[in-house]
Amino acid sequence: MPSACRGPNRARARTITEQFHAFDAQNPHVYRALERMTARRLAAGATRVGLKNLFEDLRRQLPYGVAGLNNSFSALYARRLLAAHPEWATAVELRRRRAA
Repeated sequence: MPSACRGPNRARARTITEQFHAFDAQNPHVYRALERMTARRLAAGATRVGLKNLFEDLRRQLPYGVAGLNNSFSALYARRLLAAHPEWATAVELRRRRAA
């Protein structure tokens, strides 16, 4: 019996990056919130800001959470924040990515 996952017609799994871009396009408020939260923490004197911690704070702050906010997106949001705010480079740590 042939497997549903084999052959040229199988559905292609989306990469984390593709999932991130789709989520980000549908939820632009998430990036804006993370940007505000990062700026506030740095203004308050923080020397390090962890995106995973911001994710948890964001989940608590929004009335119904954020459906689809995958912890795997934290590295991609960190890179997006640093692209827009290179002055935050010493406060936001980037790690080598292992997945596309």
